[in-house]
Amino acid sequence: MARKSISPVTFWLRDSQAHKPTPIHCLVCFDNERLKFSIPFKVLPAHWNHEKYRIRNVVDATNKDSANTFMNNLESAITNILNDLRAKRIPLNKETIKQQIDIYLNPVVETGKPKNLLDFVRWYIETCPTRLVRSKGNRAGRVISPNTIRRYKTTLNGLESFALAYTDSLDLDNIDTNFYKAFTEWLTAKNYATNNVSKYIENLKGFMSAAVDEGLTANYAFRKFANMREDAENIYLTELELQRIYELDLSKISRLERVRDLFIFAAWTGLRFSDFSTLQPEHIKIDNDGNKYLDLKQQKTGGRVQIPIVHEAVIQLLAKYDNRLPSGISNQKTNDYLKEICKLAEIDSRELKHVTKGGKQVVKTSDGWAKVSPGVLKWELVTSHTARRSFATNMFKRGMPTLLIMKLTGHRKESEFLKYIKVDAQETMSLIRSYFQK
Repeated sequence: MARKSISPVTFWLRDSQAHKPTPIHCLVCFDNERLKFSIPFKVLPAHWNHEKYRIRNVVDATNKDSANTFMNNLESAITNILNDLRAKRIPLNKETIKQQIDIYLNPVVETGKPKNLLDFVRWYIETCPTRLVRSKGNRAGRVISPNTIRRYKTTLNGLESFALAYTDSLDLDNIDTNFYKAFTEWLTAKNYATNNVSKYIENLKGFMSAAVDEGLTANYAFRKFANMREDAENIYLTELELQRIYELDLSKISRLERVRDLFIFAAWTGLRFSDFSTLQPEHIKIDNDGNKYLDLKQQKTGGRVQIPIVHEAVIQLLAKYDNRLPSGISNQKTNDYLKEICKLAEIDSRELKHVTKGGKQVVKTSDGWAKVSPGVLKWELVTSHTARRSFATNMFKRGMPTLLIMKLTGHRKESEFLKYIKVDAQETMSLIRSYFQK
């Protein structure tokens, strides 16, 4: 039957020819797509108004009032959902819309929303699996990821421990600059690194922003909470060091060989661990000129990247594994094996890594942190993310424009990308000389 309504929502009967009550279904139309689902009401087809998509006003239709009210409210709610998603420029798809409709149909009881910070954070974390990411970018429309939820739980643990020593009320209305000062001082006294403290504050601000959105507080003091961050002194591997690692004979140690191959592949493509450890043959494409390239959507950001397959190591590794790289193991195991690999490759220059912990600058030692250190062997600092950082830095040293490198790494902000470039003073002077000579 043709639609007679300009509304994006209509209702129809599963079996309009039935002689007994039949379920009522809801049809949502958007962007040339259709979403169908049933509602918790049935009606005798003889009592159904096919012009108005509602139950007729007949005495025998005993559930007409409750059913019609339900459909009126549902139609209004779905229309608002569609308008809200469009206003926020969130792509419309069946999964996102169905999720929002489910939230409307099965709401969290409002009385369960707490006004105490700790209770709210616990409640917020419990509802995270059905919450959408607060973003307008490529991740818009996704639910909050398990990794993010784990970070939230870490912050909650810290807040719960802090609450035992904090004497003032933790009502949402009382989360002010005094709370911020006390919390950051407590974290610092625990010898937390400055960037770790910043992560706690970042999550705290997110919780408070969500509490404002939920209408539980009008306290905006959190907006003045500063996120203290310092530039991390992370390492990268030079092209010569990468070649030394690639040429290692690990044929008799398969666990190391697989990790080494994945690492080298990432070091010449710029992929994250979450992407290079799950690469499939379907991600390999061929353009009109017969050139191969990787085309994939990044798991972390949702952004799409296209990376030419040109480096000899990448070509050899794809051939070695028939376009299907080894399955990735846990990030922790990968990092352990990488240190073992880099030690075998004699990546053993001395590196100084400074960080602020407990409000004081310290430098890394082989056993931890101290005020003075001869540095640590470089292989001790290598992680899976070193590959991506090495890719960005080596491409920069080759003279590739930063905007092109960002196209390959998927960075959207140059300020974030530049944190990946790890060129020391001597290398910087060498690059400057080469530009002057040109």
